[in-house]
Amino acid sequence: MTKIKICGLRHTCDIDYVNELMPDYIGFVFAKNSKRYVTFKQAEKLRYKLNNGIIPTGVFVNEDISNIEYLVKKGVIDAVQLHGDENGEYIEALKSKVKCPIIQAFSIECAEDIKQAEKSKADYVMLDSGGGTGTQFNHSLISGIKRDFFIAGGLDSHNVADIISEFKPYAVDASSSLETDGVKDKSKLTAFVNAVRDGGNKNE
Repeated sequence: MTKIKICGLRHTCDIDYVNELMPDYIGFVFAKNSKRYVTFKQAEKLRYKLNNGIIPTGVFVNEDISNIEYLVKKGVIDAVQLHGDENGEYIEALKSKVKCPIIQAFSIECAEDIKQAEKSKADYVMLDSGGGTGTQFNHSLISGIKRDFFIAGGLDSHNVADIISEFKPYAVDASSSLETDGVKDKSKLTAFVNAVRDGGNKNE
């Protein structure tokens, strides 16, 4: 069954919503230029309220490895998502410090981007349109990818079932499409999770 990741949680009510819906992953964004940015302390407080059955993921852009190690070892996050210019050496160094899944995001604009994603040393790759714009990339580029991947960018309750049916991603990831006026919307969250579980997996 396709996994579900809800990204960009910032408020206590966000945690209440996901505790009820039980996605597989949630994301705390530690990139300071993001409007969904949370501090380490804010994330720790939210993590304390999170159901243990959900995997908290830290989203980073060219972060100092020591900071990621701190958050993993403190139990604030149980997975790492990289959205910067991190290379293979960085990922190998990170793996030597933390024992948790690592996801590397790639902005997909052409077939070469898919080839680069396939070479990643991360445990999973995320195929995205980039920049948290809430828009889709050309999904036809995915054809033939030979590793498990998350897909993100412009996914919502209206299109996610068809995307899962056609491309069979390991996981789907959404954030801005699940908000109203920049705040997570419970009805949109519920519709998205239900669409994945009821529609996207109906043929599995």
